[in-house]
Amino acid sequence: MTPLPTPQQLRYLIALAEHQHFGRAAAACAVTQSTLSAGILALERQLDARILDRDAGRGVVFTTLGRDLFGRARAALAALSSVQEAADAARAPMSGPLRLGMIPTVSPFLLPRMMPALRAAFPRLRLFLREDTTDRLVERLQSGGLDAALLALPCACGGMDTVAFARDGFFAAMPADHVLARRASVPVGALSAERLLLLEDGHCLRDQVLSACGLVGGPAAFEPGGDALGGFAATSLHTLVQMVAGGLGVTLLPRLAVEAGIADGTGITIRPLSGAGAWRSLSLAWRPGAPRAADYRVLAPVLAEAARAHPVCAPAESPPPHA
Repeated sequence: MTPLPTPQQLRYLIALAEHQHFGRAAAACAVTQSTLSAGILALERQLDARILDRDAGRGVVFTTLGRDLFGRARAALAALSSVQEAADAARAPMSGPLRLGMIPTVSPFLLPRMMPALRAAFPRLRLFLREDTTDRLVERLQSGGLDAALLALPCACGGMDTVAFARDGFFAAMPADHVLARRASVPVGALSAERLLLLEDGHCLRDQVLSACGLVGGPAAFEPGGDALGGFAATSLHTLVQMVAGGLGVTLLPRLAVEAGIADGTGITIRPLSGAGAWRSLSLAWRPGAPRAADYRVLAPVLAEAARAHPVCAPAESPPPHA
């Protein structure tokens, strides 16, 4: 019988395809670069086929077969993971390890609420967390590298099953002397003439903010920073807040971040955003057909309670009437 590739060899292949660099792929697999390289070479010898094009010059270049094997390797590892998931689910609901992904515009603000709630509700659960962008989390769900992920919809979820557990409303953030700071709330349409500061490409919140403001596919003037900033964008919500505090424009912040005090001490003004689409949906996602799907649905109400809206501190004085 022809020996089959081992799960570890498949992990090496997937990591190399995802990171396009031997050193970074080895670090992701917690092995040395030489170990990963030897594992890929052993897989090629075992299959009697070339996975990498070593004549293509510098960098990692996959052959046509190698690219095809990458997709098959992800599917194979996902199938293997489902075997363990089925065993875990049979022992006891919401017990054992759970590999959970979270996007960076949710994790730092929800985790302080979520962790105590999960420990109280599921004391036998062992949680392993990974923070990353939506597309990378979805890739890991597809490959079996994650069991579930906390995402914000709408987003490209790759056909994952999802259950929404909270509505995360948007707040407009602006310098204290901005004309919109006079309002008790900011209509979505009032942002059409403003320089809107955004997160960089790869963050689903960027697209959600543009969608909320009706700017998807709109004028280039509404790209992050506009011409005045040369197209600069932020990599985190904390950086966006500092850009607003510096008078560079306005932005939208999710409720979770505002309630966590992301703007405290910055001197900027926060106002609720009003109008259609002025929110995103926090959702739990997992692979279709996952054996622990029933567990994930049990998890959703606990997450909903953790994400429940708390009153946002009102300004000491009511804002003056707007013109």
